[in-house]
Amino acid sequence: MTVQDCAPPHFPRIAACGDTALVVELSDQIDEESNMRVVALAHDLAAKPIEGVVETVPTYRSLLVVYDPALVRGGLLAKQLRARLVEVPSASGAQRRIVVPVLYGGPVGMDLDQLADMKQMGADTLITLHSAAEYRVYMIGFAPGFAYLGGLPDILHTPRLAVPRQRIEASAIGIGGKQASINSVAGPSGWRFIGRTPLKLFDPARDDPFLLRAGDRVRFRPVEAEEAAALDLASAQGTLAAEWERP
Repeated sequence: MTVQDCAPPHFPRIAACGDTALVVELSDQIDEESNMRVVALAHDLAAKPIEGVVETVPTYRSLLVVYDPALVRGGLLAKQLRARLVEVPSASGAQRRIVVPVLYGGPVGMDLDQLADMKQMGADTLITLHSAAEYRVYMIGFAPGFAYLGGLPDILHTPRLAVPRQRIEASAIGIGGKQASINSVAGPSGWRFIGRTPLKLFDPARDDPFLLRAGDRVRFRPVEAEEAAALDLASAQGTLAAEWERP
């Protein structure tokens, strides 16, 4: 092993991802600052497009840049991206903030009481801790519109289940390791679930099918069964409006 082999990686780092995409790595750590730079770069490329760039996909610490090789070569695009990184601010401007109503417990929130017991606290205390935090949408992935959230209080960090359940309903509110989540579609999961929201994170009938995007801020608001039922009805009728807060 040489000294060079032991040297820490230099960031930003741009690498080919197949023959039609580049990945722009901004860090080897998962933290808010790195994610803010990822989102800022994605916003900048949307506002000031580079010819040939087809799509960008933000992740925790990197940005996937998909391009058309008939319009731009990967080597030239990498140079353009490096130049753009020098100009892009570390933050992406005003952030969207959404209030997500949550009915805690119940059939979808089947892990609430057990999780409270594990943490040696009452379910009400757990709900208060979970809903008092502000979360950041680090990325959308795994399933259409699925939101990975950072900001979960340390005391609520909990390992995922050893054996995943085969079906968890859409809109379930979950905890997995250090992360929180909001399910977008029904499917298998090893996360622990403590409630559900009437909001639909993914709705192909909407003009914008995805409710959330990377960089958004999320706050959970506990609701009682009666309000949740009214919100469920509005959601089924397509009249439920998301609660966006002013920055």
